[in-house]
Amino acid sequence: MQTAESDPTQVKQQTSRLAARDYPFYNNKPVAISARGWALVLVLVALGFAGLTSSLPFYGDISSQIVPPLLFVLLSLIGLALVAGSHWRALFFKVTLKDVGWMVLIALANLAVTLVVALLVQNFLAVKPNAAIEMLLAMDSPHRAMFFIKTIPQLMGEELITILPFLAIVQLCTRVLHWKLLPAVTLAWLLTAIMFGMLHLPTYQWNWLQCIIIIGSARLVLTLAYIKTKNLWTSFGAHVINDWALFSAVILGATQA
Repeated sequence: MQTAESDPTQVKQQTSRLAARDYPFYNNKPVAISARGWALVLVLVALGFAGLTSSLPFYGDISSQIVPPLLFVLLSLIGLALVAGSHWRALFFKVTLKDVGWMVLIALANLAVTLVVALLVQNFLAVKPNAAIEMLLAMDSPHRAMFFIKTIPQLMGEELITILPFLAIVQLCTRVLHWKLLPAVTLAWLLTAIMFGMLHLPTYQWNWLQCIIIIGSARLVLTLAYIKTKNLWTSFGAHVINDWALFSAVILGATQA
């Protein structure tokens, strides 16, 4: 008698199901993560963010500026690997042409939403400048190149600090509170956008409304890339396109002024 393991058709079907894109972990696939496991993941994510935002003496050198963003990413992935093993890869799928299309579309949508929201908010709220942009304008070409390079791991870290809590909330709502997937995803989408905005409070001089409304709305759009594709590469790509377009526009505007 032929077993499932030896039946090529069943093996192919099982492989296809594993390859299908879905939110990982909330339904114990590809592996179950306990509440303690998620707590460990989130602690390491927080430690990575703390290292990124800390002012330590060795952070001043150009080459060493890449270390904190790398640690930001590595600590987050190490935390997930500790509780999920090799299944940390469930966050990432092979990038397809469709994924690239979503990267560009979400980035363009985010630029438009950010511009509209910022213009509306300026009518009733004093908007604080982004210190990073001011620093960028004061840099010479080598420092600007390093700035763009270090944003690559930093933006991946920003995706991880959003999507990992997002997945934890989805699991909490579906497995503990017994919610349907759609309301669980909706709540996770909103809460992580607010959290992401609040992480930017020091950058914008503790302007709560600016961070929650402008940065939070931008995060809502960026997270849609992950919600649509279930692929962290897609939201990361959209984030890079968005931020690099903004930084490039600022530099171009300054050189032509």
